[in-house]
Amino acid sequence: MTFPRLVGNEDLFRTLFEMAPDAMVVVDQAGDIVLANPQAHGLFGYAPGELVGQRVESLLPEGARAIHATHRSRYMAHPRVRPMGAGYELTGVRRNGDAFPMEIALGPAGDGLYAASVRDISETQRARQALERARRDGYLAELGRRVLESGRDPSLRVAVSALIAEALAVDGAAIAVGLPGGRTLPIRSASGLTPALVDALADAFAKDHLAAHLMQRQRTDVWMLTRAPKDELPALRAALAAHGLSDAAILALLDRHEVTGALLVLTHEPRNLDSDQLHFLQLAANMLAAAIQRSRSEEQLAHAQRLDALGQLTGGIAHDFNNLLTIVSGNLQMLEAEYGEIADARELVDGASRAVDRCINLTRKLLGFSRRRALSPRGVRPQQIFDDVGDMLMRTFDARIHVSLDCPADIPVVYADPGELETALVNLSINARDAMPEGGSLRISARERHLVADEAGGLPAGRYVVFLVEDSGAGMAQDVLDHALEPFFTTKDPGKGSGLGLSMVYGFARQSGGRLTIGSQPGRGTRVEILLPTAPPQEEAGESRTAGSVSPGHARVLVVEDEPGVRKVAVRFLHSLGYDTLEAADATQALALLRGDKGIRLLFSDVALADNASGFELVREARRLRPGLPALLTSGYEHATEGADEALPEGVRLLHKPYRVEQLGEALAGAMEARRG
Repeated sequence: MTFPRLVGNEDLFRTLFEMAPDAMVVVDQAGDIVLANPQAHGLFGYAPGELVGQRVESLLPEGARAIHATHRSRYMAHPRVRPMGAGYELTGVRRNGDAFPMEIALGPAGDGLYAASVRDISETQRARQALERARRDGYLAELGRRVLESGRDPSLRVAVSALIAEALAVDGAAIAVGLPGGRTLPIRSASGLTPALVDALADAFAKDHLAAHLMQRQRTDVWMLTRAPKDELPALRAALAAHGLSDAAILALLDRHEVTGALLVLTHEPRNLDSDQLHFLQLAANMLAAAIQRSRSEEQLAHAQRLDALGQLTGGIAHDFNNLLTIVSGNLQMLEAEYGEIADARELVDGASRAVDRCINLTRKLLGFSRRRALSPRGVRPQQIFDDVGDMLMRTFDARIHVSLDCPADIPVVYADPGELETALVNLSINARDAMPEGGSLRISARERHLVADEAGGLPAGRYVVFLVEDSGAGMAQDVLDHALEPFFTTKDPGKGSGLGLSMVYGFARQSGGRLTIGSQPGRGTRVEILLPTAPPQEEAGESRTAGSVSPGHARVLVVEDEPGVRKVAVRFLHSLGYDTLEAADATQALALLRGDKGIRLLFSDVALADNASGFELVREARRLRPGLPALLTSGYEHATEGADEALPEGVRLLHKPYRVEQLGEALAGAMEARRG
């Protein structure tokens, strides 16, 4: 091999060139290789001498050759020394097509020649990537710790987004979290973003329907804004541009199968994230989504436990109150029968009776929250409920409130008490109306949903119908939302609300075998979801039955009631109806009377008796002594307690306290007729 244009010490130059540890090539003005040392031939996989005469771009990937030729021409016009380690890295291609990373040092060699020293940095790059991965793994570990702690310390939420931005060396990061399947994605955590940009992004998310876009994509990979079609997310593009940002990477945060939020990283310049960075983002998104889901599950459990405790308390209070109302109402009825012809007395009795009726309605609401009210579930077509509710709302709501109802024809029949379902939707609609004094939009919709075991949240897996009530009203802050389902809690002015509307809806949903969830943000409205089971195929709406009239014929009734005042009212009612009576204060006395008096024709007992005894248990014991004995139970609760499943199919009816004398008469006649049938 000869060395043209070099004079003197040719052997020295030859030795240095060929013994250099790095691959070295010399090219001419046209870019053709005129010299190449053995290391260059070995690095690129060529036999000795085969590189001479080839265009230097042949050592690069085909897609990079044109760009490199342009850069080479510019360099040759203004040559300068570029030492190794200056960050000038390229991808080389060996003769067999294998690509590898290489670092290049450049310098002019005189007489229109240019020398390049090439070094394979595969190992260096792998080491650098390994270090970068280790660094990001450290960030992920720290991110996991902060995500876990952020649920207990809200101040750490900002630290989570800051950590993501720092790990990826981006200009900003934001975490938006809404309700699963909801329409809005308020920003919960942000780093590197001004307050104005945070507000602008929240508005852009709403205008672009970002949650719906993410749901339609049905993907969890990174969505780069600059790579998306230009007509997608126009409001977000405008908001970023207005604040000097040009690109965003967006990942959906999923709660089971529904979008509940989004993770965004923002940059001033378009950014190509490498595979490691994309992997980090996806892991961070998965970690955030899991933390959100776990936090919600914990909140729902704690909330359910608190509401259950309140339900037990309110149910017990309502039961005791109904016993008192039975005494008051019973005595008023007897006064009415005795002095009803006297105008002044009748006016006083009527006033007191109206007050009793209001008290009865109050306890009914309390029992609805505690899920101890009697429901009459049957197969109900949601379309019919929507028609009835829609007609009422259209007639009564202000024209400034736009009401829309959406119930597709294929929504399955739901298994619920139709009256209570309609009342629940009306109550939620009234709450929405009150939250929009200046007008707004109210949307009521129904959708079918299939729950699988891992997402049922304590409910049986299967088919359900979701009723959604969404408004654009004032919304609720988190401290208000935390107590929204509790009885008597209200933010309305005195006299404008009892605070029992939402608690009744909650109790109805739970007692119907479903659940209620509620989400709200100040200034962004409220979204309430009622989930109810679908009806079994054989379930059809049935007609109510009315028991025929059976003459008492001075039949003897055994009255079992541990509250003396209530027992006295029951006995007087029975006497007025023509029955004879025996009294017992507990189950032991009642069974003793049954053993000793064969003339007892019917057992009339409270459900909750002294010494933790149950009216259902008493009925079973009584029928062991007297098979076929008619029985009627009464309770201050509106829902049959333990033992109902066994007792009610045997013809035992339940009369709710407080009752009127005519209701007692009909129930007794029905009980006797049922046993005769």
